[in-house]
Amino acid sequence: MRNILVVGAGLSGAVVARELAERGFEVKVIDKRDHIAGNVYDFVNEHGIRIHKYGPHLFHTNNKEVFDWLSRFTEWIPYKHKVKAMLDDGRLVTLPVNKETKEIVGEENIVETFIRPYTEKMWGMKLEEVSPNVINRVPTRDDDNELYFPDDEFQFVPKDGYSKMVQSILNHENIIVKLNVNFSKNMENEFDHIFNSMPIDEYYDFCFGKLEYRSIKFTHVNIPCPKIFPVSQVNFTNDGPFTRIVEWKNIPGHGYNTICTSLTYEEPCHFSENNNERYYPVRDNSGKYADLYKRYERLENAKVTFIGRLGRYAYLDMDQCINSALIIAKKFLKNETSY
Repeated sequence: MRNILVVGAGLSGAVVARELAERGFEVKVIDKRDHIAGNVYDFVNEHGIRIHKYGPHLFHTNNKEVFDWLSRFTEWIPYKHKVKAMLDDGRLVTLPVNKETKEIVGEENIVETFIRPYTEKMWGMKLEEVSPNVINRVPTRDDDNELYFPDDEFQFVPKDGYSKMVQSILNHENIIVKLNVNFSKNMENEFDHIFNSMPIDEYYDFCFGKLEYRSIKFTHVNIPCPKIFPVSQVNFTNDGPFTRIVEWKNIPGHGYNTICTSLTYEEPCHFSENNNERYYPVRDNSGKYADLYKRYERLENAKVTFIGRLGRYAYLDMDQCINSALIIAKKFLKNETSY
């Protein structure tokens, strides 16, 4: 059996590790954090409510292969995500902007009410500087649709949470998981191949310069009230520091408490302001960071394959993350059939 090191116990690392383990490879997974599941890590708090520590993760896809693969490791609860935006007067309107929302705020005010304030807080730059591909991820509509992902066939949350799902993926006799372990390049001497989800620019000691990332500061609060909002996510349209708030018990299977509700505020920031926690690769309109990433990507490194959002400097939804990891694992296995 060949020895494989996977750096990062999040979704990408877990998927690659499982695929290789099932083909007889010995896989060691390390993570610098004290838990598995990466940014999809969740837990049940002292009030019996499930919290996603790093912001809400909602599985949605049209990719049946990805859905079927994950279904081996979890049961599902159907959940179709709905989002409201809070106007300055406290009224809640539907996002993505639909026919009703247009009538309330006026179609001519959509950009300045919903898109500009959220985008500029989220990305730390003027709206005109952000790549249109990011802005157009949630298009406006001319119907009365209230769903955030109206066109996705598979919309669920794991019955027992994402952490349990990832634990099940990593539960294989050929996989060893070590937490609170930082990667160092001298580890590469002990393994035949490394799948690395760390920031690619950091791995190469920023030899071409630093890639830009955005981060999020999360503020978790408990309020002695049964329920605050009619939906799980409410976006802010004001100029304050927060982009949105999540009320966790409004997601199915996330706990029940008649006297308390748990919420999380999100405050975007530069990753250097948040212990260098990199969440979102920056997609600027000029494409300079994408070009910088390509310089790193072109460096020859036969022993290391980069995976995940940070390794591939890609803005990936969960299904895209899993699909990418499956493709990478299959390509590696195809090339290693002689072993």
